[in-house]
Amino acid sequence: MAFTRAPGKHRRPSRTQRGTARAAGVAALTTTGVVGSLAAPALAAEPAAAQTGLTPVVTLGDAVADRIDAQAAAQHEAAREAAEAAARKAAEEAAREKAAKEAEEARAEKERAAREAERERLNTFVSPIPGSYVSTSYRAGSSLWSSGSHTGVDFHAASGTPVQSVGVGTVVEAGWGGSYGNQVVIKMHDGTYTQYGHLSSIGVSVGQQVAAGQQIGLSGATGNVTGAHLHFEARTTAEYGSDLDPVAYLRAHGVNL
Repeated sequence: MAFTRAPGKHRRPSRTQRGTARAAGVAALTTTGVVGSLAAPALAAEPAAAQTGLTPVVTLGDAVADRIDAQAAAQHEAAREAAEAAARKAAEEAAREKAAKEAEEARAEKERAAREAERERLNTFVSPIPGSYVSTSYRAGSSLWSSGSHTGVDFHAASGTPVQSVGVGTVVEAGWGGSYGNQVVIKMHDGTYTQYGHLSSIGVSVGQQVAAGQQIGLSGATGNVTGAHLHFEARTTAEYGSDLDPVAYLRAHGVNL
């Protein structure tokens, strides 16, 4: 006997149709992120994967999530390593800059100290015979001198007493000087000249650089003298007649007489 379906009735979807629709719904939820929180409980009571095809969808979502987590971890590690490398580079650069600054400061200090030492060396003056005294003053009058007056000062000294340069300079004369006997004339670093006369011996030569306190000869009684002593002059030139007051000259350079 044949039966016909009543008009207006709907057939129940087949199992295959229901599974297909559900899989499509899960796929849609996966794209929105909802499947992560809802799919697992909802699917727990569903038919097996062989019937519905849902398990492969969930497994695929887990694999994607794992890859995302791995990529995020790798990016985090790369960022951490980059930050550490940048910090090391900055520290190294700071250390280099500090070392360079300290080296520059040390160099500048060394140069400053050298300049100060050179100034001190150039500006240091001493007596031509330490511990001696002036026995005949500047401009003293006497027939002993051809000019009628003393053009320098005499320092008391026995023959053979060491005579030293009063400051830094260059020897311009060293030898016999007529009435001055054996003499040495030195051009000082400031352009003035000093003369040392009546020496018994000379210990320097023309062109030689001398320092303050350096021995240049020995006192004596050579030339026009009545006894051993040192004749000392300060001059504006190397020639006779350009004399300055020797005591004032030495005192102006810090020598106590």
